[in-house]
Amino acid sequence: MATSRRSFIQWTGTAGVTLASSAVRAGTGDDVVVALIGCGSQGRGVAKSMAAVPGVRIAYVCDPDAERLKAARTELGAGEPVADLRRILDDRAVDAVIVATPDHWHAPASILACDAGKHVYVEKPCSHNLREARLLLEAARRNRVVVQHGTQSRSNPLIVNAVKLLREGAIGDVLVAKAWNIQRRKNIGHQRPSQPPPGVDYDLWVGPAPMLPFQENRFHYNWRWWHAFGNGDIGNDGTHEIDYARWGLGVDALPTTAMGLGGKYGIDDDQQFPDTATLAFEYPGDGGVGKRRQLIFEMRLWSGNYPHNCDSGAEFYGTNGQLFVSKRGKVELLDGSNQRVAVKPPADLPPMPSHQADFVAAIRGGTRPVADMEEAYRTVALVHLGNLAVELGRSLQLEAGGDRVVGDDEATRLLGGTYRDGHWAAPRSSS
Repeated sequence: MATSRRSFIQWTGTAGVTLASSAVRAGTGDDVVVALIGCGSQGRGVAKSMAAVPGVRIAYVCDPDAERLKAARTELGAGEPVADLRRILDDRAVDAVIVATPDHWHAPASILACDAGKHVYVEKPCSHNLREARLLLEAARRNRVVVQHGTQSRSNPLIVNAVKLLREGAIGDVLVAKAWNIQRRKNIGHQRPSQPPPGVDYDLWVGPAPMLPFQENRFHYNWRWWHAFGNGDIGNDGTHEIDYARWGLGVDALPTTAMGLGGKYGIDDDQQFPDTATLAFEYPGDGGVGKRRQLIFEMRLWSGNYPHNCDSGAEFYGTNGQLFVSKRGKVELLDGSNQRVAVKPPADLPPMPSHQADFVAAIRGGTRPVADMEEAYRTVALVHLGNLAVELGRSLQLEAGGDRVVGDDEATRLLGGTYRDGHWAAPRSSS
C-alpha cells in the first residue's frame, strides 16, 4: 500500500477528529507495510500476529541491541535490521509501525511516526507521563492516522461480552468498578552501574530520557521498575485491568479526583515503584445522585492470594447486581440478591478479529480501532495520576481537560516529563 494513498483518506467531524472513510479498502490486494520498533519478546509476538494478517508485510525490525535484532529477524523471518528508528520514518513505503520499546520511548517514537504519516500500534502504556499521552492524541488527530493501543482485552470476546451485559443493564446502573493486579514479582536485587553489553547502543536506548549510567537491573525487562524508563506494575500489567474496568464503568472523561496509598511493603531491592498500592478515582458527572462513578485499583506484588482465584480481574457493582470478569477466562454475574445468573460460557461466544487484525482493518477501512488513542489517553491518565498520587502521598484534584492539578504546582509539573536537553526525540507541542 503506497504511502501516497494516504492523501486520499477523507475525514469528517468536529475539528477533523473523526475518521470517516478511506480509499484504501480491505481486499484491494495492496500490502500494508509494517516496521517493528522494539524487538523484545512482546514486540516480536505482536509482529508475528501482525504478519499473520493477510496482506501485511514486515519490512523492518529496529532495536539498539544487535542481539535482539538478530532474534527478531530469525523469529519473524523478515525485516531489514536497523538500530535507529529514523531510518524507518524516512522510508515512504512504510505504512505503519509497531512501537514495543521501553515505556520512555512509547510516545516519542509514536509521535514521530504520526508526524511521518505512519499508522501506529503502540504497546501499553502509550506514554511515560500524562502530557505525552495528550501530545500523542493530538499527533494522531493532526496527522489523521490510526493509533491502536496494546490493550488487547478490547479484542477479547469475553471482555467485550461482559461490557455489553453492563451496557444492557444486567446489574442496573454501574456505579463502582474495582480492579486488581496481584502476583509475586522477582526481587531484582541491589546492583551498581557497569558497562553495557557488547552490541548495545546504550545512548540510543536511553534516547530522550535523562541519561543514567548502564545498570543491569534497569535494562531489559527491569527498566519497568525505574522512574526514568517505566511506569511500575501499575503501568505494566495494571494498565489492562484499569482499561477494561474504566470501559465497563462507562466513563468517557478524565477523573477529577485521584487518590493513592502505597510503597515498598514486601520487596527489598532497587525498584523505585511501589510493590503495594491502592488507588481510587472519582468521576463526578454533574455531581448528582446516580451520576457519580468510582474506580478502585489494587496491586500487590508479593502475594499469591487473590479474588476469584484470578491474579487479575475487575468487579462491577451496580444498583441491581454485580459482575466479575477476568481476561483469564472467567465471568460471574450476580443479581441484586447475590444469586448467580447464568451467562454465556467463553466457548459459546463468537470469535473476534485479533487486536492486530483490527488495527489493519482500521487502516484499510478508515475507521477507528477498538483501542483508539482517545481511549488510551483516558486509561493511561489513571496510570499516571495513580503513580503520582502514591509518589507524592496526597490526593490530586484535576482541572477539566487534565492540564493542571488544582492548587498543586509540583504535581502539575510532574504531569509532564524530563528530557535530555535538545534531544531530537523529545516530545514537543505543535502549538
